[in-house]
Order: sequence, then C-alpha cells, then structure tokens
Amino acid sequence: MNDIIKQSLKEMGDSTTVAEIRPVTGGDINEAFFVRTEHQAYFVKTNDNVPSDFFRVEAEGLRVIQASNSIAVPGVYHYDEPKNGSPGTLILEWIEGKSKSDTVEQLGHGVAHMHLTQANQYGFGQSTFIGTLTQENGWHEDWLRYYRDKRLLPQLELAIERGRMNDIRHSRMTKLLNRLDKWIDPFPASSLLHGDLWGGNWMAGPGGKPYLIDPSVCYGDHCFELAFTELFGGFPPAFYESYKEVYPLPDSYEDTKALYQLFYLMVHLNFFGESYGRPVDRILDHYVG
Repeated sequence: MNDIIKQSLKEMGDSTTVAEIRPVTGGDINEAFFVRTEHQAYFVKTNDNVPSDFFRVEAEGLRVIQASNSIAVPGVYHYDEPKNGSPGTLILEWIEGKSKSDTVEQLGHGVAHMHLTQANQYGFGQSTFIGTLTQENGWHEDWLRYYRDKRLLPQLELAIERGRMNDIRHSRMTKLLNRLDKWIDPFPASSLLHGDLWGGNWMAGPGGKPYLIDPSVCYGDHCFELAFTELFGGFPPAFYESYKEVYPLPDSYEDTKALYQLFYLMVHLNFFGESYGRPVDRILDHYVG
C-alpha cells in the first residue's frame, strides 16, 4: 500500500521524501492514512472494492461545497480510479484541530449558508453514492418526484431484492409513495445539500473551524438535510439555534421530518438489516396506517 500511495503522490506532483505513513480512522468503507512528506501532510483514502468513479464523485462534491464559499471542506489534491487490481486513492488536505466554544455555532451558520446556495432545479448533474450504493440523479423540475423516484423508490426496490420488505411493509411503502404529495412540497427552494450530514461527517479544524467531509451532494429541500441531522443522536441544540438564525425552517418541518428520515432509515435497513425495520415501520404506520 505504501508504494501505491507514493506513486499517487508523485502523480499529483509531490516527489519529495515520504517521512511517515500511518493508518488512521477513516470510516467503515475505505482504508485511511496520515501521510507526511517533506512538502506537507495529507489525508489519503484507498479502496480497491468500489466503483471506478467513487473517489472522483467525492472529490467533485467537496469542490462544489468549497465553491459555495459557505463552509470549509478539505482541499482536494488528487484522485486515482481503481484499475487493474490496484486500489483507487483520494488525496486530501490533512485537517486537525479541536472544537472551541463557538465551533458548533459556526457549523450551524455554515450549513445554513451552504443551503442558501441554491439552484433552479433539483438533483445533481452526475450520480453520487450513499455508502457504496450508487444514487442516480439528473436534473428535475419537481422535488417531490425527484425525492420519490431517485431516493425512496430505489431503496424500496433494493429492500425487495435483499428480502427486507415483507408484504405489510411493501404495501405501506407503496401507499406512501402514492400519497407523498399530501406532505411534500414539489417546489421548495433548491438548496445545495451535503447529502449525508450525520455527526461523523463534520470535524473541527485549526482554530476550531468546522469542516464538512464525505459528501453525497445534491440540490433539494433543506428540510431533508436537517431531518437527517436529527437521526442517530442528532447535533447539539446550538447547531439548530444558529442554523435558524440564518435560514429559518418552515412551519411544515415537523410534518415532513419523519418522511425525510425514512430515506436514511431505508438505507440503513438495506445495509444493516432488520434492526432498522421497526423505525421504518413506525414511520409508515404514522403516515399511512
């Protein structure tokens, strides 16, 4: 692996001596390394068991968020696609720091400003990934149809394929998909979304500055993103307070929150199994009985 990392560094233009390569925690999907050359420090991900465009898509998502000038992300230096049995690599800026008293407040403001970066359509110009699952996107005029057809429906089909959709759950999901227009606005503001914003996908950098990592970007209803932040322990209250100072949430948020959380629960059902079936069923029971 060291030789592969060194070769990637040379391809990106850093041929200086590599002083240190050590494994670091980097999530469940990729191997991750701290790498220091005579030039600078890097965060390097590698994987030989992902689609060929996996790291390219992540790099593009980081660059889109960076271009919004709303919140920090690690700089992207280089990526290689996996080929001929060699793993793909992604070389990013090394970020290190500790949270300060105002870090969470900065995070809320930054995410809100990212959501105020808006488009005239919904979706994204290329496929992305949630975990290692491909998410088809494209540009759409209608958010409701995009959310139904490009987010919920593919997860339903995958759950059927993986045997995680019993008859009752299947019937309720079908009813819900047919009734989404009762709750989901087809034409909300189309916000730039990180797309996978849980507590593990942000970190504190130098001076306590918050950084977003591991995006799965698209443009859509900002309530979709906020709903996910409330799953799996949520974010601190200061995050939501500071967010709403910049971008208030609509009165309908509480009515739609669980519908937006359903997508991420379906993803977890498909990845991890029936332990996520009960929360899926509770949402379906609430909306369609």
